[in-house]
Amino acid sequence: MSTVAFHTLGCKVNHYETEAIWQLFKEASYDRVDFEQNADVFVINTCTVTNTGDKKSRQVIRRAIRNNPDAVICVTGCYAQTSSAEIMEIPGVDIVVGTQDRHKLLNYIDTFKNERQPINGVSNIMKNRTYEELDVPYFTDRTRASLKIQEGCNNFCTFCIIPWARGLMRSRDPEKVVEQASTLVQSGYKEIVLTGIHTGGYGQDLKNYNLAQLLRDLETIDGLERIRISSIEASQLTDEVIEVLQQSSKVVRHLHVPLQSGSDTVLKRMRRKYSMAHFSERIKKLHAALPGLAVTSDVIVGFPGETEEEFQETYDFIVNHQFSELHVFPYSQRIGTPAARMDDQIDEQIKNERVHRLIQLSDQLAKTYASRFENDVLEVIPEEKGSTEGILVGYADNYMKVEFEGDESLIGQICKVKITRAGYPLNHGQLLRVVDHATNKSEEEVLI
Repeated sequence: MSTVAFHTLGCKVNHYETEAIWQLFKEASYDRVDFEQNADVFVINTCTVTNTGDKKSRQVIRRAIRNNPDAVICVTGCYAQTSSAEIMEIPGVDIVVGTQDRHKLLNYIDTFKNERQPINGVSNIMKNRTYEELDVPYFTDRTRASLKIQEGCNNFCTFCIIPWARGLMRSRDPEKVVEQASTLVQSGYKEIVLTGIHTGGYGQDLKNYNLAQLLRDLETIDGLERIRISSIEASQLTDEVIEVLQQSSKVVRHLHVPLQSGSDTVLKRMRRKYSMAHFSERIKKLHAALPGLAVTSDVIVGFPGETEEEFQETYDFIVNHQFSELHVFPYSQRIGTPAARMDDQIDEQIKNERVHRLIQLSDQLAKTYASRFENDVLEVIPEEKGSTEGILVGYADNYMKVEFEGDESLIGQICKVKITRAGYPLNHGQLLRVVDHATNKSEEEVLI
């Protein structure tokens, strides 16, 4: 029996795709082993979102080669797509495939074993107009299942390399999405996270079908309790999508809406396709339709030319729009993007100071949001054991992280938990009961 080991760098989409590649190996009768063990084949799924992503990817590739000189070393993912020649130059790399044609990997391995010649299987991603089907019936290590619904991005923001790594927007066939969602529910998953490179853009390239319609179709799946959208742009929060969210009993009270900057002049330099007025109007409409909604966001600090006034605009916008948590990134020069070539790059010290101010604000916003739910009862799906015996940790539908006393047999189940002490990053709760929606029991439900 041949063995394979995987190492994944980067985002949720990469993690999803590693699971999908594992399915291909599994069907070919491979056994999966830990990356630190000896294996016949090593697959490194790389990231290229920053220069550091490239560097980390190279380190992992070299480590695998050094520790396993006889193994077949395969490199895939975004860095492989943008820089295949660079990776092929690393002595010991045997096969490189990018962010497409992953199903050819096993054939490449057979060819390599016969011919012992390195194979570069990377082709031009920009010519690709079809979504590559990569199915994952279940995940080896998760209580939340990811479901990839689209690939690529048409935005070409000036700081971002990803369209060159992932190609243009391609949506997955709706029937395939619903089919895989049903399979995941049958495997026991209660929550599905819709994910992609530009998830909210789903359907832009389809005729008479869009994200709102997909959400309506997923709503009909029996046994699916929660639908989470990994990320959606403000411009994709159409009136139709907001209406679907308002009517849905399954889409959770949490949306991740990337802001990047709260200043119109910075957004223009970033080539983001919205104004602050538009973003503000959409967020207000969202909160009006969905009271209690958690809106998290990404912010890039210290973009080239960002003045103290522009930073302050961002800070004030965040304060005024009730975000519940921020992911704050100092701008990092990505070689090959227009922003990396811009003059007036911001001093690292100024960047760090601004990052620090926004992180403090984020902590404050998260605590304020959580405090609204103190003494409320939330539905929590525990995902793992806590740091002490008998404690479970999981997420409520609004993405509050909650720990409570409970038996580990409850992992993956929906639990009614009373929030006894709100906080951030962790809320403390008390288990009231386990919900069994399948049997439609009344509010008494299954008493512990």
